[in-house]
Amino acid sequence: MDIVIVDDSIIAREGLRQLLEVEGHRVVDVVGRPADTAASVAVHHPDGVIMDIRMPPTFTDEGIRLAIDLRTAHPGLRVLVLSQYAVPEYATRLLEAGAAGTGYLLKDRILEPLQLSHALRRLGEGGTVVDSDLVGELIFSRQGDDVLSRLSAREREVLTLMAEGLSDKGIAERMWVSTHTVGTHIQHIFQKLDLPGAATSNRRVLAVLALLQRR
Repeated sequence: MDIVIVDDSIIAREGLRQLLEVEGHRVVDVVGRPADTAASVAVHHPDGVIMDIRMPPTFTDEGIRLAIDLRTAHPGLRVLVLSQYAVPEYATRLLEAGAAGTGYLLKDRILEPLQLSHALRRLGEGGTVVDSDLVGELIFSRQGDDVLSRLSAREREVLTLMAEGLSDKGIAERMWVSTHTVGTHIQHIFQKLDLPGAATSNRRVLAVLALLQRR
């Protein structure tokens, strides 16, 4: 994929560039300020943009706001946001603006071999990527919850993988079961948790994240 990197840290930018190029991607531009990103995308027409969340001027949620603006202007653009912390609110805001081709990963995650390429491939296929640590934190915070207690252990496992953005096929491969079995589990999950009948993996992610953040 052709990628634009957006990060105010030159060390982070060059580190990402090296990771991407080693894994066969082409970095068409590196940008140090969020304000310069739109012009870079207009000139280079990348397949995707990878950006930090906390950047100048406020070092709060610039990456989330930039990602939303980019997806609005370029609906087909793949956007991967990197964060040092698992913040459910940020992930939800990002995905609500268009989950397909959008991802939220912790920075530590991309140091794992080929993790970055796996995430970009899923985004390129129109999928959604949500960091497993974020999902795990949300699941842990709801332990003992009457709603989740309705699920079997196997259904909880499927729910976790759904929240990470995996398709039925991806869940089946991870669990070593058939896609039919996964589909049956998902039907039971949606029935037991009164979740809306989401037809796509991306809509399922939003539904599950909404459930896990419900108080």
